[in-house]
Amino acid sequence: MIKFIKVDELLQLRNEVLRNGVLTPDECRFPSDNVDGNFHLGYFINDELACIASFHPQAYGDYTGTGYQLRGMATTEKYRGQGLGNQLVKFALNYLRQQGADYLWCNAREKAVRFYEGLGLEIISPQFEVPGIGPHYVMYVKIK
Repeated sequence: MIKFIKVDELLQLRNEVLRNGVLTPDECRFPSDNVDGNFHLGYFINDELACIASFHPQAYGDYTGTGYQLRGMATTEKYRGQGLGNQLVKFALNYLRQQGADYLWCNAREKAVRFYEGLGLEIISPQFEVPGIGPHYVMYVKIK
């Protein structure tokens, strides 16, 4: 079941999956976590949080209209490869469409590019390095 959740509910999973469990939950907060218009989604299986993602209004480059950035997408090891992330992003795209957003973009880790391509996102930047995390690309999908 996909639900809107509070940022405090996802910090442990964000740390575990995206930061290898080496930070405190508070160190896993993004500056955008409390921006007006943002939202956080969680996919629950039997009351266990299995997959998360955060979305906040943020334009990208010269793109016009209302843009949202996807950040902090993570699925626990136990549930990877079962389509939860796919369902979560599709839920978010539908919600954003209803809210009048024009596009969604993200900084995708190199190993996640195929996942995002499967959801219709396309690479719109050269590869770049996020220090301490690795190679990334900016990816984009038009919503309306």
